[in-house]
Amino acid sequence: MSAFPGRTDAPLRHRQATVLLVSVFIIAICGIVYELVIGTLSSYLFGNSVAHFSVTIGLFMSAMGLGAYLSKRAERHLLRWFLAVELGVGVVGGLSAALLYAVFAMSSLYHVAMVLLILVTGSLIGMEIPLVTRLLGGWDALKDTLSNVLAVDYVGALLASVLFPIVLLPHLGLLNTAFAMGLLNLAVVGVVLWTFRDRLPDVRRWSLGTAALAVLLVAGAVSSDTLSAVFEQQLYDDDVVFTEQTPYQRITVTRFGDDLRLFLDGNLQFSAADEYRYHEALVHPAMALTASREQVLVLGGGDGLAVREVLKYDDVRRVVLVDLDPAMTDLGRRYAPLRTLNDDALHDPRVEVVHADAFSYLAETSDRFGAILIDLPDPNNEGLGKLYSTAFYELVRQHLARGGLMASQATSPYFARKTYWSIVHTVEATGLTAHPYHLYVPSFGDWGFVLAAAHAIDPAAFALDVPTRYLTADLFQASRLFDRDTDEVPAEVNTLDHQIILTYYDQGWQRWN
Repeated sequence: MSAFPGRTDAPLRHRQATVLLVSVFIIAICGIVYELVIGTLSSYLFGNSVAHFSVTIGLFMSAMGLGAYLSKRAERHLLRWFLAVELGVGVVGGLSAALLYAVFAMSSLYHVAMVLLILVTGSLIGMEIPLVTRLLGGWDALKDTLSNVLAVDYVGALLASVLFPIVLLPHLGLLNTAFAMGLLNLAVVGVVLWTFRDRLPDVRRWSLGTAALAVLLVAGAVSSDTLSAVFEQQLYDDDVVFTEQTPYQRITVTRFGDDLRLFLDGNLQFSAADEYRYHEALVHPAMALTASREQVLVLGGGDGLAVREVLKYDDVRRVVLVDLDPAMTDLGRRYAPLRTLNDDALHDPRVEVVHADAFSYLAETSDRFGAILIDLPDPNNEGLGKLYSTAFYELVRQHLARGGLMASQATSPYFARKTYWSIVHTVEATGLTAHPYHLYVPSFGDWGFVLAAAHAIDPAAFALDVPTRYLTADLFQASRLFDRDTDEVPAEVNTLDHQIILTYYDQGWQRWN
């Protein structure tokens, strides 16, 4: 035969069938990774990972079903159809992260672009398996063909789901991960072209087209750092001076004059211009009112700024800082502008740094602390939402020493009112007595905190015997007053099983974003 008509009466050699099965394995990896790239990027940019991953997976599955249905229209030249689909998946999937970054940075149509991209990519991916199955149909019995194809596809999907969080995302980042998968799809095309060269009269034209698209993706990968810097700069008002993608988050530092700002996954964590207001309010009420300051636990706060305030007390003997991300504490230890800001707090011999999930650390340690300071990001996803649950605060209560206190940041009672009061009610549901307070931090607005203990305390007894730039005893007493825009409202308790706080948080901040 001079041309391959794509029908089952054209028998495949064993090597050709093997190449197609290996192709299924590789394209399964690529397909899952494209889903994870889009879901992860959307979660980074907008939070609410469950919603974005649910929508991404649901749309992908539906689009794959559509693609599988449309594949039946390919009645002849199945090999050419397969090659064309692979080229389409490689280019669209490979450019997916860059396209979404660009749309987010330049317009408000991100979710429209996301849906269109998922539908196109998913439809193309959905066509792959039916086409390969039909190509293999003449080589083996149908039941064996389906079993082999689906088994290889599922194993590839498993491998992709493991590789993405452990290898691809932390070492390549989102842009390069997408480019790499696109090139992997094009590599499949190249191998198939070589293996079936005797059945394709126009193999040279296919090869040139594949090479041209590969050059495009390689150029994107080579310039990914530049592209990332350009896109990222569009997201921030000030100059981006440091950025790092870790297995846990994207760390970004910006600077404008003397104002250094830290962002995690695009969310502001502090501004050097006013961070002392926040950290003094978080640390000193608990430190001043506790019965013992010898052992202090700081959960989160890898920047070292809360630890800086803790170390102002001479009777502190040990500070345990628990932060999930080693890159964050490394930044606090090594990045000169941040070291200046935190007074080299993380180099103090009294400070012990533990890299662990705060929930897991509390579940495993037997230590008790006179003060537990919770400096975690807002509950904008499920991983953080569990750290504002009854189960978490119960663990905190168990690790308070006799006469010990807990203090936690608790988002804004003005911008996310029900979220704030849900946190207060959740703390109270564990048997702790909660004392809510809030104050104004210019970078954040009206910001809330919760002071709590397993015993009766008198916040009116608060007095400072260490130097502060902002907080005073009178200001702390005033911070316990709430106006009609921020005072208590009905809000459910947040549990591991039902993280209502995520709904409250999205509803609250959506009004202002």
